[in-house]
Amino acid sequence: MSLTAEQILASHKANIETLFGLTTKAFEGVEKLVELNVTASRAALTEAAQHTQAVLGVKDAQELLALQAGLFQPLAEKTAAYSRHLYDIASGTGAEFGKTFETQTADAQKAFANLVDSAAKNAPAGSETAVAVMKSAVAAANNAFESVQKAVKQASDVAEANFNAVASTAADAAKSAAPRKR
Repeated sequence: MSLTAEQILASHKANIETLFGLTTKAFEGVEKLVELNVTASRAALTEAAQHTQAVLGVKDAQELLALQAGLFQPLAEKTAAYSRHLYDIASGTGAEFGKTFETQTADAQKAFANLVDSAAKNAPAGSETAVAVMKSAVAAANNAFESVQKAVKQASDVAEANFNAVASTAADAAKSAAPRKR
């Protein structure tokens, strides 16, 4: 069985729509990253100016040490928050790409299965074994792909859990370290 011009055109149209959709998602992710970085830079500049003013008003070394020690906890918390936002943007954009990829793959698998079924119905007598082998290979490929998708999902979940644990530990360490320095 061969593809018709309409089927090929529809496939190209769908692929172009998917490409533009993914490009839009990629730009949205970049916009979020730029916004995050501009906000973080603005906050860092403001805090640096405030800290500089505070340092200039210090009367003795002990006050300077206390001021410096008080700087580290908020810095650690802000770094953890920035990392969390960065991770959220990256994982959100990645998830959008993943959903699109899964949808496209599922559609391609269905179309290929339909093509195999159609070819099997129109196959000459005596080719049942070849058709069965082809169907078995398609089923095995689909199962392998689903296994890979599940493994990637599990790995992503583990990575996110590890990231959350590290961020939480870092924030807790910063909170507990700040009182000791004072």
